[in-house]
Parts: sequence; structure tokens; C-alpha cells
Amino acid sequence: MTVNPLAMTIRAKKLGVLIRDARTSTGTSIEDCARALGIPASQFESYERGENSPSLPEMEILAFTLNVPIEHFWENSTLPIRQSSDKKFNPEQLVNLRQRMIGVQIRQSRTEAGLSLEQLAEKSGIPADRLKGYELGEQSIPLPLLETLALALNRPVRDFQDRHGPVGLWVTQQRAMQGFLEMPPDLQAFVSKPVNQPFLELAQRLSEMSVEKLRSVAEGLLEITL
Repeated sequence: MTVNPLAMTIRAKKLGVLIRDARTSTGTSIEDCARALGIPASQFESYERGENSPSLPEMEILAFTLNVPIEHFWENSTLPIRQSSDKKFNPEQLVNLRQRMIGVQIRQSRTEAGLSLEQLAEKSGIPADRLKGYELGEQSIPLPLLETLALALNRPVRDFQDRHGPVGLWVTQQRAMQGFLEMPPDLQAFVSKPVNQPFLELAQRLSEMSVEKLRSVAEGLLEITL
């Protein structure tokens, strides 16, 4: 398998359009976005034009800064105009840390798949020396190439997203809120009532039980009702 230059170009252009849409929908300037990412404004402009592509950590910070679901950048729809919120953190440190974490995840995924660097290079179309730099966290991975790697490793890109840092916690909260909003109104009302918290906690504990344990509980309840 080789990297399709046309496909990469198209993906980069599409990503640039979605980045610009996310920025303009919140009324945020190019300079403010670039400052949040810790990069020159000219580099951010190249992202919007699709000439270069940001890494996943940069996309996470941008989504966090603009308060936009990161899934927006995998979709085709635009966002309504709204206001952005001010988020404070050191973008350079966060990107570098996330870059190393993603490298470790790639190496672990490759090892679990039983692939050598050379085999993954052949499967993804990305040179082995570049892959090594990615795994060591020495190089930032443009998002279209990370998508290509994820496909080669049979892993969804979501697996590489932050889950524990300030951005990761925000993403988790956003997904939880989206899940709540997708519930039927009567279920939303039930979940929202504090008096129903014991029932929710019971449901959580039941969901964590093994099939055998659940069967035992069901049999016990049946005996009580007979």
C-alpha cells in the first residue's frame, strides 16, 4: 500500500475548510487560534488553506479552545455562529506531551498487531524512518497521515484522542452531554432528578457485572417473587 497523494491533498483541503468554519463560527481570529496552538499565524493559515495539516494534539487543542466537538473535523457539515470561550494552558507543552503519548500508542498497536516497522511502513505507505520518528514522539503527525496509520493498524482515530488531560476531560464531558441530549425527553427527566440517583448507581453496578453474576441475581429475584 502506498499513500495516495491526491487523497491526502483532498483530505487536507477538506480539513482546512472545517478548521476555518470552526474558527469563523466562534468569531475567533487567526492570530488567537495560532496563539492557542503556540504556532505562527502563517502556519495556522496554511492549515486553513489545506497546504499543511495539523496533528491530532493540535486539533484537540483547537477544538478545546473553540469549544467545538472534535468530531466536527470528521464531518461534512458547518457550525452555527456562536461565541468562543477563553481556555488557558501551555499549548507547546501539551502538544509535545500528546505527541509522545500518540507515539507510544502507535508502537503498542503495531506490536499488538505483530508488525515490524518495515511491515507497517509497507502497509501504510509511510517510510520506516518517519514512522520511527512518530513512535518516538520526535515528529508531529499530520492528521491525514494519522488517519492512514490508524487504518493500517485497524484502529479508529478516536483511540488516539486525549482522555485524561484538560482537553480529554472536556471531550468526555462534551460526549456525555451529547449523549444526554440524544436521550428521549422522559429519560432525560428521569436522569435529571436527584431522587433517582440510587437507581442510576444500581444500573451502573449491574452493567459492570458478568453474565454469570447477572444470571444469579435474576434467579434470586425470581425466587423472592415466587
